Amino acid sequence: MSGDDDSNGWQLTESDPGVFSELLKTLGVPLIVDDLYSLDSESLASLQPLHALIFLFKWVSTSSDSMSGNYDPEFPGFFAHQVVNNACATLAVLNALGNIPALKSGSQLTQLLEFTNGMDPQTRGLVITSSDWLREAHNSLSPPSAISLDGLGLPKQTEDAYHFVVYLPFMGFLYELDGLKPHAVSHGSYNETGEGWLSRAREVIENRIATYPPGALDFSLLALREDPLPLIQAELAELQAAGKQAEAADLVVKLESETSKRNRWNFENSLRRHNHVGLVHSLLVALAKAGKLESAKERAKGIMKERVSKAKSKGEAMDES
Repeated sequence: MSGDDDSNGWQLTESDPGVFSELLKTLGVPLIVDDLYSLDSESLASLQPLHALIFLFKWVSTSSDSMSGNYDPEFPGFFAHQVVNNACATLAVLNALGNIPALKSGSQLTQLLEFTNGMDPQTRGLVITSSDWLREAHNSLSPPSAISLDGLGLPKQTEDAYHFVVYLPFMGFLYELDGLKPHAVSHGSYNETGEGWLSRAREVIENRIATYPPGALDFSLLALREDPLPLIQAELAELQAAGKQAEAADLVVKLESETSKRNRWNFENSLRRHNHVGLVHSLLVALAKAGKLESAKERAKGIMKERVSKAKSKGEAMDES
């Protein structure tokens, strides 16, 4: 779950494939994360090999009676509790990575997984969130917090909390790993033929989405998958060496698409790392010198009032501050 209190230095993270993929790169893992807009067979097949699904949703407190699946206190895989706020994104990633057999990873992650082997979920969560290098990797793509409103006496507002969980296959069963739950949740066995674990995951996730009001946008889904770039490059080189240019043309298109996506991720991540306060200050100074600051401020107030009015008409909490 994400929130401001009890974060121990962990900052909020966006649910963005570029952010997760950069984290995986830092961890030395040859995987990426892609957006998943549909759970239909064609969409899932296009992302294979697929190791896990990361589900982001608006967190609300519910009783265990309404929970789907069954707790598995004897879950033999890797499972860590979330013991501080804002760490749920990285924790979801680690709960996935720790259950992928023979996964290559960087030395720091390898040492961390080996050190926590055999620990109970609570202790494992404490060790993970106490790792300075992991927290720094997590925070590296969080927007710099250069402006503080502490000490101004402003009323505290309750904001919606969002939370990441992971769905993955393990020893023939579909598991849900949620760091806020006491145990891993088993959603039963799955058929190894056809779509395998993804068929069962689709059913579980669609049932969960169905609990939200129609048209709600309180969730998103990400796919943890093998990085397709090395395979595309190798296949393309082989076809070109064999003079099969017609067959290579399709791979060239795929390669350009993957390259363009990564260039976009790199650009967006560079913006996330940058502190824009200086730019904003310069723009405000320029507007003031041109005598346009007051009119710009009034226009901004009008736009904000319009947003507040629209939000209130939809029953959403929002004020002009």
